[in-house]
Order: sequence, then structure tokens, then C-alpha cells
Amino acid sequence: MTDHYATALEWLERYPELYSLIGLGLLLLSAWLGNWLVKRILVRALCRLIDATALGRNAQHLDNELIKRLANIVPALIISAGIGLVPHLPDAVGTVVVNVSSAFIVLTVALALSTLLDIANTLYNLRRDAHLRPIKGYLQVLKIALFAVAAILMVATLIDRSPLILLSGLGAMAAVLMLIFQDTLLSLVASVQITSSDIIRVGDWVEMPQLNADGDVIDIALHTVKVQNWDKTISTIPTRRFITDPFKNWRGMQECGGRRIMRNLYLDQTSIAFLEPEQIERLGRFRLLGDYLQHKQSELRSWNSALAEAGEEPANTRRLTNLGTFRAYVEHYLRQHPDIHQQMTQLVRQLSPTADGLPLQLYCFTNTTAWGRYESIQADIFDHLLALLPEFGLRVFQHPSGADMRELGRSAAPATRP
Repeated sequence: MTDHYATALEWLERYPELYSLIGLGLLLLSAWLGNWLVKRILVRALCRLIDATALGRNAQHLDNELIKRLANIVPALIISAGIGLVPHLPDAVGTVVVNVSSAFIVLTVALALSTLLDIANTLYNLRRDAHLRPIKGYLQVLKIALFAVAAILMVATLIDRSPLILLSGLGAMAAVLMLIFQDTLLSLVASVQITSSDIIRVGDWVEMPQLNADGDVIDIALHTVKVQNWDKTISTIPTRRFITDPFKNWRGMQECGGRRIMRNLYLDQTSIAFLEPEQIERLGRFRLLGDYLQHKQSELRSWNSALAEAGEEPANTRRLTNLGTFRAYVEHYLRQHPDIHQQMTQLVRQLSPTADGLPLQLYCFTNTTAWGRYESIQADIFDHLLALLPEFGLRVFQHPSGADMRELGRSAAPATRP
């Protein structure tokens, strides 16, 4: 057996190219076999072991990817160690192969560490308070630094020089690098300010009209913040815009448990008048106005009786108005409404008259922040008040429509002669 082996070697020595080719083939076969054994046996066993842990249940695709990336180091090590054993191979080729293998190992380790950072982010997001202090932006900064170092080491390995030589030249390139990474640096500062000041969180409802963004924050990264708008589109906003541009965060409304209603009823000012005794009697049957009318009439009688002879002139006396009585009704109505937050501000106030009528504003808060329920409560309140206005002799102001013009034309047309 030894003689046959020696004879084969002597024959191969006569053909150095074939000898080198066979050696390279055996080296590549060894690298493939090592890769196959590691991935088929070791990787599968480790994946099954990790899948049974909390890490595997929550970051299964990430930890499997991490192990597979690290497994790729094995064939590179085999090639790097075995290339020197290939006979009749030029030294330059061996050096290139070793350098490329080393650079590949550096890249593989960098990718594995990047995956490890993704696993850390996934596990951190399992915490209940993770949305209050997201770390995704910081991890992305670490990734940038990681790949920058990996790039320097790879270049230094490929050119077979010390990394310190490359680092010494970076000082002159600092201005260029700052210009290249300007957005990254600004985004990093903005991310730190957002996190430290608790400006926005994942899940917050934010509104930024200048960028047509109005919805929930679904992701906060180093460079961008993703907002899912109410029409289900997604707006991607640079992180620094939340520092430099004004925006509205509705988190306070959601946390206090009440959402504001601030809407006006525009009343026709020509419908405002004093109440006649029969109108007061009829309105006194309203449950919400009974006590108010009794107290108000007693107050007015005391006031008017003190006028003596001047009280004979109606202009000198105080009298109930339909608008004041309606305003009192709305105040009592809101105080007894089951869907209005009674511990928050409630106002029913007149605003300055406009060409569109006299605004009567309702300012109060619902006891829910759910959008659909809020709109339903607001609509029910104004449905009721609009339908009740004629009971007080009031009218809502609106601009004349085509139907109003036709009705006016019919009433003004001369009677047809028989």
C-alpha cells in the first residue's frame, strides 16, 4: 500500500499542475464536508436545543440564523489552514486565499454580531415597558460602528497591512465622514432626545399636518419613525423632524380618559326673543328646566320689584330670553349625560356674532377616547339639541338653498286671474 502511494506521488510530481489541481479539489471537498457536517449535525442539534428555550420561542428565526452564520466560519478556516498544504501552489496564490478567507471570517463574525443585536432587540421588546424606551435606534448605531470596524479589518486583511495604518488616515477624512454621515449623526441626536424626553412612544397617536401624517406610531428607528395613518397607509418620517418640526401627540388625551367636544351651534339672531308667560309655563314642564325657571323667576321678581315706578317700562326690567333658557337647558343636559366626563371642564358659551349667526359653543369631554364611540356620543348630543331648538323658538342659521329660493318665488308670484 505504501509502495503504491509512493509511486502515485512520484507520478504526480511529473505533472505539477495536475498535482495542484487535485490538492485544491481535496481541499474544497474537505471544506464542503466540514460545512455539511457542522450544519447537518451541530447546527440542527443546537437549533433544537435553543428552540425549547424562551430565546428560541421568541426569536427562533434570528437565533437559527446566528448559528448558521457562525457555521460558515468552519469551511473558511479549513481553506485558510489547508491552502499551504497544496503542493506546487505559488506563494502569492496562497497569500491571497488566506487573506480572502480571513476577510470572509471577519464579515461572517460581523453579520453574526448584527444578528445577535437583533435578538437583543427582540427580547427587549418582550418587556412591558419596552415601548416607553425603545433601543432600536441605539442598536442601529452599534451596527454602523460594527460594520465600520469590520470594513477596516477586511480591507487591512486583504491588503495584508496593519489596521492602524488605515486608522491613521481616518483623521484626515473626519470632515468627509461627518458630511457622509450627517443624517446619521442628526438622527442619533434626535433619537437620544426623543428617548430621554419621552416625546413619542410606539403606540402614540401623532398628528403632523405638514407631512400628511395622522395616525399611530408603529416603529421608532434611528433614521425614521413609521406612522400608520387612519387610512392604513404608512408615513415614514425622518426622526429629526420630531425635534425640529411641530407636531401633536394625543397621548395625554388617551391617558386622561376623556376626549374633548368643542363644536358650535350657529343660531339665527333674529329668532332670539324674550319669553312670554305661556312659553315659560310650557318650558317649566321640562324636567331639566323646572328648578332653573323657578329660581330665575324668583330672582327676576326681586330685581324688578326694586325698580318701583321705573319697572312699569318693560325695557327697564329683566326678563327671561329663549336663548338664555336654552343655554341653561344645555348646561343641565350635559351635567346629567351618562357619556360626558363630569370631572372635566364643561362650558356652554356664546362667541362673538358672525355673518353666519350667533355661535353657541359646547365645550366638554366624553368619558371615552375610542374614536367611533366618541363620534357617536357627539352626534347624539347635537341631534337632540338641533331637534329641540324649535321648542325654545330658536332657529339654526344656514345660507339659503335652492329650495328656499323656489319657495320665496312662489310666495311672491302674483295671483293668476281666472
